[in-house]
Amino acid sequence: MQTRNRIFDDLSQLMTNAMGVAQGAKDEAETAMKGMIDRWLADRDFVTREEFDAVRAMAQKAREENEALKARLDALEAAKG
Repeated sequence: MQTRNRIFDDLSQLMTNAMGVAQGAKDEAETAMKGMIDRWLADRDFVTREEFDAVRAMAQKAREENEALKARLDALEAAKG
Protein backbone atom coordinates (compact mmCIF):
# COMPACT_ATOMS: atom_id res chain seq x y z
CA MET A 1 0.00 0.00 0.00
CA GLN A 2 2.89 2.33 0.79
CA THR A 3 4.29 1.89 -2.73
CA ARG A 4 0.97 2.74 -4.29
CA ASN A 5 0.70 6.03 -2.37
CA ARG A 6 4.25 6.86 -3.41
CA ILE A 7 3.35 6.36 -7.08
CA PHE A 8 0.31 8.63 -6.72
CA ASP A 9 2.40 11.25 -4.90
CA ASP A 10 5.02 11.17 -7.64
CA LEU A 11 2.33 11.38 -10.33
CA SER A 12 0.67 14.26 -8.54
CA GLN A 13 3.99 16.12 -8.24
CA LEU A 14 4.70 15.48 -11.93
CA MET A 15 1.31 16.90 -12.95
CA THR A 16 1.79 19.95 -10.72
CA ASN A 17 5.18 20.62 -12.28
CA ALA A 18 3.74 20.15 -15.77
CA MET A 19 1.01 22.69 -15.04
CA GLY A 20 3.64 25.17 -13.85
CA VAL A 21 5.63 24.70 -17.05
CA ALA A 22 2.48 25.09 -19.15
CA GLN A 23 1.57 28.32 -17.33
CA GLY A 24 5.09 29.66 -17.89
CA ALA A 25 4.91 28.79 -21.59
CA LYS A 26 1.53 30.52 -21.86
CA ASP A 27 2.88 33.68 -20.22
CA GLU A 28 5.93 33.65 -22.47
CA ALA A 29 3.78 33.18 -25.59
CA GLU A 30 1.50 36.07 -24.56
CA THR A 31 4.50 38.35 -24.00
CA ALA A 32 5.98 37.41 -27.38
CA MET A 33 2.65 37.97 -29.16
CA LYS A 34 2.15 41.35 -27.49
CA GLY A 35 5.64 42.43 -28.53
CA MET A 36 5.02 41.32 -32.10
CA ILE A 37 1.70 43.20 -32.27
CA ASP A 38 3.26 46.33 -30.74
CA ARG A 39 6.04 46.26 -33.37
CA TRP A 40 3.50 45.74 -36.17
CA LEU A 41 1.37 48.66 -34.98
CA ALA A 42 4.44 50.91 -34.63
CA ASP A 43 5.41 50.15 -38.24
CA ARG A 44 1.94 51.21 -39.45
CA ASP A 45 2.28 54.80 -38.16
CA PHE A 46 -1.01 54.69 -36.27
CA VAL A 47 -1.63 57.69 -34.04
CA THR A 48 -2.21 57.44 -30.34
CA ARG A 49 -5.55 58.31 -28.78
CA GLU A 50 -4.03 61.45 -27.25
CA GLU A 51 -2.75 62.65 -30.64
CA PHE A 52 -6.12 61.97 -32.24
CA ASP A 53 -7.98 63.88 -29.52
CA ALA A 54 -5.58 66.84 -29.83
CA VAL A 55 -6.09 67.09 -33.59
CA ARG A 56 -9.84 66.73 -33.20
CA ALA A 57 -9.87 69.59 -30.68
CA MET A 58 -7.83 71.75 -33.07
CA ALA A 59 -10.24 70.99 -35.92
CA GLN A 60 -13.24 71.86 -33.74
CA LYS A 61 -11.65 75.18 -32.76
CA ALA A 62 -10.86 75.97 -36.42
CA ARG A 63 -14.48 75.18 -37.37
CA GLU A 64 -15.79 77.52 -34.70
CA GLU A 65 -13.42 80.30 -35.80
CA ASN A 66 -14.51 79.82 -39.44
CA GLU A 67 -18.18 80.08 -38.44
CA ALA A 68 -17.48 83.26 -36.47
CA LEU A 69 -15.57 84.78 -39.39
CA LYS A 70 -18.34 83.83 -41.84
CA ALA A 71 -20.94 85.46 -39.61
CA ARG A 72 -18.81 88.59 -39.38
CA LEU A 73 -18.29 88.66 -43.15
CA ASP A 74 -22.04 88.18 -43.76
CA ALA A 75 -22.77 91.09 -41.40
CA LEU A 76 -20.25 93.34 -43.19
CA GLU A 77 -21.66 92.43 -46.59
CA ALA A 78 -25.21 93.10 -45.41
CA ALA A 79 -24.21 96.52 -44.05
CA LYS A 80 -22.39 97.41 -47.29
CA GLY A 81 -25.04 96.35 -49.73
